[in-house]
Amino acid sequence: MSKTLDARGYNCPIPVLKARKALSELSDGEELTLLATDPASAIDIPHFCNTTGHTLISSDEEDDVFSYKIRKNQTEK
Repeated sequence: MSKTLDARGYNCPIPVLKARKALSELSDGEELTLLATDPASAIDIPHFCNTTGHTLISSDEEDDVFSYKIRKNQTEK
């Protein structure tokens, strides 16, 4: 199963906080697609994944919208 979270229009730290909440509602191994317009998300989301142990599968930017695919890992660090 996968879930899409639309965080467009929100600035730091809201996309990260919304991603954390959404991931907490998923089972291990499920994926979250996060959409954001905050340019800082290009730094914040990879950092969030690195510090929590979740896997950043992909990141992309098109028309000023950043898209991140994150796999939930067993437990946050």
